[in-house]
Formats: sequence, C-alpha cells, structure tokens
Amino acid sequence: MYKFTAMTNINKLLIAFLLVGFMIVPEINAQEALKPRPSPLEMVTMKYEDTYIKITYGRPHKRGRKIFGELEPYGEVWRTGANEATEITVTGPVKIGGNQIKPGTYTLFTIPDKNQWTIILNSELGQWGAYNYNSKMDVIRFEAPVSTTTEVYEPFTIEFQQKAQSAELVMMWDQTKVTIPIEFM
Repeated sequence: MYKFTAMTNINKLLIAFLLVGFMIVPEINAQEALKPRPSPLEMVTMKYEDTYIKITYGRPHKRGRKIFGELEPYGEVWRTGANEATEITVTGPVKIGGNQIKPGTYTLFTIPDKNQWTIILNSELGQWGAYNYNSKMDVIRFEAPVSTTTEVYEPFTIEFQQKAQSAELVMMWDQTKVTIPIEFM
C-alpha cells in the first residue's frame, strides 16, 4: 500500500509539472509570435474600375549581401520574396506581361537572370518557398527585362505604378528592377 501511495504522489507531481509546463509554453509562443519577422509580410494593392489586384509577399532585406547571382541564384525558381511564396489575387480579367489571365489567386514565382526574369503565375497555392514548385501547375510564363537602378533598395519591394488605363507591376531589390505591364480589360 505504501508503494501505491508513493507512485500516486509521483504521478501527481508529474501531472503538476505538465500542467505548469503547458501554462508556460503558450506564453513563450505568444512572445515569439510578437517578435518582428526578419522578412516581414507585406501587401500591395491597386484598383482600376471594378478590378482589384493584391500581392502578398515576404519582404527580405539586403543586409550587406550580394542578392542576384548569389543569395538568389540565376536560373533557379524563386518564391519572389521570403518565407511563404508570393501570391497575387486579381478580381477581374487582365493582361499581365501581354498574357490574359482570369480572375483568381495565383502563386507568383520568378526565375531571375542577369538580363531578364522569367515570370510565372502558378495555380498551386499555400506554398512555403519554391521547394515544391510544380511547373505543370503554371498558368502563364513570360519574360520581363531587367534594368539597373542608381538607388539601392535595401528591402525587396513590390509596387504598382498606375497609368490611365493600365499599370506596371514593379519589383526592386538591391539595384535590380523588373517592370511588368498590366492591361485592364
């Protein structure tokens, strides 16, 4: 009977430690969740008449590194940002880089190269990075020229430059700039 009571006390002690542990863990996770990401999530939007475009991407920073050709190798599929793969949502029919796309949400991948990038809209959503990129899910693929800027962009930046009946999707990082025309239909 004594051994049974001692075992019960040990079990009670273990249960108490587990309960205290579970009470502390959420606080640690909550504190971790409040820390800013090294590559924060960013969203850019634009609207033309009834068509709305939204891009959600992780925004990595240069931090003294050589970006294209090293950190992001030439000729390899890139998530076009950091963390989760970049996603673009379009609510109306548009032409991106001369290619007509239907309204919907797509993953935006790119293949950087020195003089041009391959731009890819892919139908597989919810990806982390480009590790599971599947070219069979590509909706469109086209080339966009690269230009060099005098300004150094520390964070990877995506923005829209709206024109009268069109726009440009501009991606900039370090001294690299890629501009993609958008036509509203």
